[in-house]
Amino acid sequence: MKYAIIFSSEAIDTFESIKEQISERWGNKTMVEFEKRTRQVLNVIETSPFIFQSISLNNNIRRGFIHRNCSMFYEIKETEIDILFFWDNRQEPVF
Repeated sequence: MKYAIIFSSEAIDTFESIKEQISERWGNKTMVEFEKRTRQVLNVIETSPFIFQSISLNNNIRRGFIHRNCSMFYEIKETEIDILFFWDNRQEPVF
């Protein structure tokens, strides 16, 4: 089964913010690589959403690692996956 992927407004905002930080620190090439890796992770969870570990508070919310410095939190629903937000792993833990 292939799930529909829906981005929340917070996911869009946090993704753009992280892209901007990457571009400023390491340049456009690294930012493009980050986008590519994000698409790869999205393609994986689209067909295998349970591949990443769930958080302790809710088994339907999972943390997908994009890079050692960035994760994506998403919620699995019946027919869709809601991308909740992107997280800079160097910050204080969110869960």
